[in-house]
Amino acid sequence: MRNVRIIAFVMFALAGLASAQVPTSGNVFFGYSYYNTDLSSIDRANTNGWEASVEGKVLPFIGIVADFDGHYGSQNFGLGTVPVGACPSSGCPVNFNANVTEHNFLIGPRVSVSVSKFRPFAQAMFGVGHVNASAAGSDTSFATALGGGLDYHLIPLVAWRFQGDYLQTRFFGTHQNNIRLSTGIVVHF
Repeated sequence: MRNVRIIAFVMFALAGLASAQVPTSGNVFFGYSYYNTDLSSIDRANTNGWEASVEGKVLPFIGIVADFDGHYGSQNFGLGTVPVGACPSSGCPVNFNANVTEHNFLIGPRVSVSVSKFRPFAQAMFGVGHVNASAAGSDTSFATALGGGLDYHLIPLVAWRFQGDYLQTRFFGTHQNNIRLSTGIVVHF
């Protein structure tokens, strides 16, 4: 009987420790996202898409967030220049427009605090990005994001989010310095 009590005590203690490791609160976000990127040296592209994230709290003010996004649009790419004889100047640039799809998968810490109906937060995330440009090819690279935002509580467990991130990728052998602005609904659990 004594062994049964010891085993029961150890099982309850280990169950309590195990449940302390699992986040008991957090949130899920989904919304519209605007993305300004510079995949080519010719110009910057304005793309539109979606962003989704899930955050689990590990401490009252610190959570771990997994963030996913998809952006769609077009970008001008350069092919070089036309020879001088075919152009009145010292060579004319030859450009083409390609459809672009980019997805980023990021994870990292988020620090937040609630003040009345507002919840400002800051985050640093790391992960991978993948781009597919219809005629230019596709590439996968390391991606980082630094940013933050503000949640405004609408009703219990539901908020509206405004978020901005500086997102850096390294597609096609060059660095891209991107701006991502998102807004949408947040559900707290």
